[in-house]
Amino acid sequence: MEREEMRAYCLGKSGAWLDQPWEGDEVVKVGSRIFAFLGSPDGEPRVGVKCGPSRDVADEWIHRYPADAKPSPYIGRSGWNTLRLDGEIEDEELTVAVDASYDAVVAKLPKRERPPA
Repeated sequence: MEREEMRAYCLGKSGAWLDQPWEGDEVVKVGSRIFAFLGSPDGEPRVGVKCGPSRDVADEWIHRYPADAKPSPYIGRSGWNTLRLDGEIEDEELTVAVDASYDAVVAKLPKRERPPA
């Protein structure tokens, strides 16, 4: 999957919007919270997503795709992984991971910030 395809997929989610909280790095948020880290447009094609409620659950991705999945820096202990877009992970699995991350983040949003269903 190309980076721009992933960016468009993320932005197609209800209430999603693009932000650059750090110089040169793009993230996609719903409400006030990030559900996908896209990094720099010039960097490695990847997406950082919430892959489970804990590191133990998120480690399934690392066991299945050791070359293409790794714990996200700083927040990996909370179940976030970075997944390569141009590796062995199929596009459908990448979009499922984004969907799960989006759903997990929306579920934790205050009701006033949740997008319409």
